[in-house]
Amino acid sequence: MPKLWNTTIDTHRQAVRDAVLDAIGTLVEQKGIGGVTMSDVALGAGISRATLYKYFADVDTALLAWHERQVEQHLTHLEAARASAPDALAGLLAVLTAYTRLQRGSHEAGVPSFLHQRSNMAPAHHRLLHLVRDCIADAAAAGGLRTDYSATELTQYCLGTLSGAGLPASSSGRERYLELVLDGLGVLAPDKR
Repeated sequence: MPKLWNTTIDTHRQAVRDAVLDAIGTLVEQKGIGGVTMSDVALGAGISRATLYKYFADVDTALLAWHERQVEQHLTHLEAARASAPDALAGLLAVLTAYTRLQRGSHEAGVPSFLHQRSNMAPAHHRLLHLVRDCIADAAAAGGLRTDYSATELTQYCLGTLSGAGLPASSSGRERYLELVLDGLGVLAPDKR
């Protein structure tokens, strides 16, 4: 086949896949994750069920693909938050603030923890750990927070606290949790550094 034809087919397949994953996202927001059906996904994506089954064998496979895309988007968002910060401490604060917001959104959407714990999520989890650990190490090296614990220990503390299902629903409650984590990190006020 000509190269143009292959490119066109690949582009079409990606567009259909994106439409399916977008439809799943809309359905999760409307009905919760347990309310997603293949019929509704096909309708929302504007394709037939037969076409949908060419892409995904069942609703669980489709949900897993949607979740993987969500996680990738979240990690990209966290990395961008760090990159746009003016210094190491601001980068850490931006990442932890964004992470807290994203965590609450996952709980509100009803994303079951088994999706986060799947073996295919290991690379994403590893990427998150490294991002937060690097932020903490950089902020500690710049004199912005405590150094009596390792960056790895402080990363486990941060993520363990901020990823708990018990995160408050209100934004003010989430901010208080984040303040508690920052206090635990020993974030020093600019005048005390």
